[in-house]
Amino acid sequence: MTTNAPEKTILPSFAQGEWQAADAPEKTAEVFDANTGELITHVSSEGVDIAGMVDYARTVGQKSLGELTIHERALKLKELAQYMNGRKEELYTISYRTGATKRDHGVDTDGGISTLFVFSSKGRREMPNSNVIVDGKTEGLSRDGSFIGTHVYTRIPGVAVQINAFNFPVWGMLEKFAPSFIAGVPTIVKPATATSYVTEAAVRMMLESGILPEGSLQLISGSTQDLFDHLDYRDHVAFTGSLNTANTLRAHDSVQNGGVRFTAEADSLNAAILGPDAVEGNEEFEAFIKAVFVEMTAKAGQKCTAIRRVIVPEALKEPVIAALSNRLNEKVTVGASDAEGTTMGALSSKDQQRDVTDATQQLIDAGGKVRLGGPDKISDYDEAGSFFPPTILEFDNADTDEVHSVEAFGPVTSVISYDGTAGEATRLAARGAGSLVATVCSDDPAFVTDATLGIAAHHGRLHVLSRQTAKTSTGHGSPMPHLVHGGPGRAGGGEELGGVRAVKHYMQRTALQGSPDMMTAITGVWHQGAAANTVTRQQVDDGSGEHPFRKSLETLRIGDQFASELRTVTLKDILDFAEETGDKFYAHTDEEAAMANPFFPRRVAHGYLLVAWAAGLFVDAAPGPVLANYGLENLSFITPVTYDDSIRVTLTAKQITPRVTDEYGEVRWDAVLHNQDDEIVATYDVLTLVTKTWPEMYKR
Repeated sequence: MTTNAPEKTILPSFAQGEWQAADAPEKTAEVFDANTGELITHVSSEGVDIAGMVDYARTVGQKSLGELTIHERALKLKELAQYMNGRKEELYTISYRTGATKRDHGVDTDGGISTLFVFSSKGRREMPNSNVIVDGKTEGLSRDGSFIGTHVYTRIPGVAVQINAFNFPVWGMLEKFAPSFIAGVPTIVKPATATSYVTEAAVRMMLESGILPEGSLQLISGSTQDLFDHLDYRDHVAFTGSLNTANTLRAHDSVQNGGVRFTAEADSLNAAILGPDAVEGNEEFEAFIKAVFVEMTAKAGQKCTAIRRVIVPEALKEPVIAALSNRLNEKVTVGASDAEGTTMGALSSKDQQRDVTDATQQLIDAGGKVRLGGPDKISDYDEAGSFFPPTILEFDNADTDEVHSVEAFGPVTSVISYDGTAGEATRLAARGAGSLVATVCSDDPAFVTDATLGIAAHHGRLHVLSRQTAKTSTGHGSPMPHLVHGGPGRAGGGEELGGVRAVKHYMQRTALQGSPDMMTAITGVWHQGAAANTVTRQQVDDGSGEHPFRKSLETLRIGDQFASELRTVTLKDILDFAEETGDKFYAHTDEEAAMANPFFPRRVAHGYLLVAWAAGLFVDAAPGPVLANYGLENLSFITPVTYDDSIRVTLTAKQITPRVTDEYGEVRWDAVLHNQDDEIVATYDVLTLVTKTWPEMYKR
């Protein structure tokens, strides 16, 4: 990729492999330092070939990403995270100008880099080393097994357009980029203008790393222009911002009629509920005050997950306001974000300062009493900056409409009270009409259960806080890459993150129907009934066949199969196993009781005895490529085995997943136990680690 940038008179875009900026655009937006009001740059996307960017992503980007497997892309993500980690101090320096403090860098820059690491790990640990993901069980569609069905995920053939908000210029980009990159879908990033210079710097670093495949990342600095006109059903738009803007974009013809996948993370009047058991001074009370404090002051309250509504029992309303006010007075110093001693910086811009002032005044006009801070205190700070004081509003009427509909997107929270019942608390929380997250703080399991179930359907995430988690919780307002982020209603109805779930948002799930052989060829996973290369114990012993356990990944193939001989189960075997293990459940040791059970004909063999015997029937004992058995999955016992019955096992190489960075890979084996009448006794998957080549020490 070309990474030589023009002069930064106009903040450039990165399009079709090169940095682009118009020499003299007709219309630009000015961007200022949030602390000092100093002009930083002008922003405009005039002259950028938007249609060309989309085409470049669909052709060059799709091709270069498609040449890599999921694991290879995940590994590149790790390399990128390591590279960005080495340059994060540069991003800190730039981010100070947005009003972000050193603590805020931890949730934006560090949080974004951490997300890359998490998705890289999950991509390599939880996904196949291919470009096809099998979803769920295979369904038999014919009696003889010749026609079956399954589901697969494959990457969408278009572009991932990611439109981000001003408050997280690094994390907001990387939390969307990471899953789309692993899915194999190229990204066009469009950051919010106010902090776009930080995103531009991060993108520049990512390109300078030389790690990203050609066309996998492009950047629009400024307006999207006619971007949506060039999108269709092949593409995915992930938007973060206001609900009004989300609705405007959602109404575009390309979304309404062109089939563009559109998800939004929008406004959210998140609540924190304090349980009636959390009396003043106890651990829950202290944890609750700390949680609200953190959410008011991190990023100066400019977080979509910040606590806007504090819902407390009537008897605890005044103690909560007092404790929160004391903590804010003691611990918050508002000032230039890079100044010594500052603990809360400025809002991101003068426009944002005006918006927060207007929203706060609207809440005051609706009946909110200013208990701390308020718009009148803005004059206490340098007027050149975009500062706003931590503000607590108290409402006598908890059902004041504005409390549940007006969001002051800054260090502002409203305190309301309820009658101490979970039903009333959840009714108030639900008035937010859909939120990203809520906290329930209590050590009473009954209250927590009632409150959680009462508001779960209104929220994308619930954070249960108690003395057990007070020191270990990642916090109310921290979306974790492992868990989904989003929410219904006002919150936009979208969903991001959630580990592998996020990757699948950039993929299409398709139902496949066909023969086992065709399904095996398409998915790279062996299906029952497909062709198999079968060897028996006799063939292994006489040298006419090779046991699959003697094959490294160089020679092992999907469908390589071992079929054992029968082994007879005796009553003595069953009783000895019961004695040795201590598992003397009556079905194995008491004939009369076993026969009275509707599931058993008489005393039966332990399921784990059969699994252990199966291993003895299929294992090749000599040292070789198989390094370890690291687990069993999907174990089901189907037909009981009694004494004088016999069992045999068929073991088939089902899925082979080489690890990109190791000298071994995972092999999933399909194991089926049959009895002497060819009835299925048990089915399960055996998981092993197998070397890529024959270990030198074991060659013979």
